[in-house]
Amino acid sequence: MIRYAAEPAYVLHARAWRETSLLVEVLSEHHGRVGLVARGVHGPRKQALRAALQPLQHVRFDAVQRGELAWLNAVEAIDVAARLPRDAALAGFYVSELVMRLAPREDPHAQLYALYGQVRGRLAGDGSLAWTLRRFERDLLEALGVGFDLSRDGDGDPIDPAARYRIDPEHGPRRSRIERDADRDRHASGRALLALAADHDQPPPVEDLSGLRRALREVLSVHLGGRGLKSWEMMGDLARMSAVPAQADDSVS
Repeated sequence: MIRYAAEPAYVLHARAWRETSLLVEVLSEHHGRVGLVARGVHGPRKQALRAALQPLQHVRFDAVQRGELAWLNAVEAIDVAARLPRDAALAGFYVSELVMRLAPREDPHAQLYALYGQVRGRLAGDGSLAWTLRRFERDLLEALGVGFDLSRDGDGDPIDPAARYRIDPEHGPRRSRIERDADRDRHASGRALLALAADHDQPPPVEDLSGLRRALREVLSVHLGGRGLKSWEMMGDLARMSAVPAQADDSVS
């Protein structure tokens, strides 16, 4: 049996369960990802409880776990999660879904907890969403022990800012041979990789972000077992409905 007492956590996801309860996934500071059952959350007197269990919310909770899930006894909000506009809200859904899919349950991971809090703050800012997500993907892979030195290729040679690269999930960046101009955006520019390696606050040029997104998505897809994310589908639908598809596609996914 595990007892959680005033455990800080971020809410990743919540969905209805039975008639009056919720199944909630949280990323806790000292115990990693934890699945919770929140009972009796409906009714006018439970508004504060429901608000505390919204995705991206920072909370403290008490619970008891005897099996796969913990039964929630109490929860309180540490702060008020920012109201995000559409694209930033989709980005937040994506970040939470990635953590849910890649972080094992009940595996203490203080670095990942801190990373989630950092990206949560950045999503509420006015910086580039695409760049915020690329930095998060890099840091998430690093925190899970499968990241790379993006300043060098898989052979140890310095990245050429003028070249194009794909990212091998096991060996890191590999220089690409681009035979058609149409293939350029399917590979990351060396310039973008170097900016990501140096953790620049300012993103690389817009024309480099699409290739970087695709290169990192290939790596993530491998670690996701080839099964995509719901957020990727939603972002793709958003791009197709947008009046400027390329811009929408690169802004959030």
